[in-house]
Amino acid sequence: MAEAPSKIESIRKWVVEHKLRTVGCLWLSGISGSIAYNWSQPNMKTSVKIIHARFVFLFLLFTIVKGNSVIQCWYRLGII
Repeated sequence: MAEAPSKIESIRKWVVEHKLRTVGCLWLSGISGSIAYNWSQPNMKTSVKIIHARFVFLFLLFTIVKGNSVIQCWYRLGII
């Protein structure tokens, strides 16, 4: 009998099949969290809040893309 896939394996398979949706959800949660945090800071102009939110978003985006590329390399090498 074949074993049922574990929960982590099921999540990994879903992420591999839905890469764009995964990155989009991470992007949306990152930018909304960044904007929410910056809006809670008093004594800052609106333009500065938006600029700070964009910087945090870009950091998160580059981190996500780098992580995805590392995982893809590991997947192709058979490490994962």
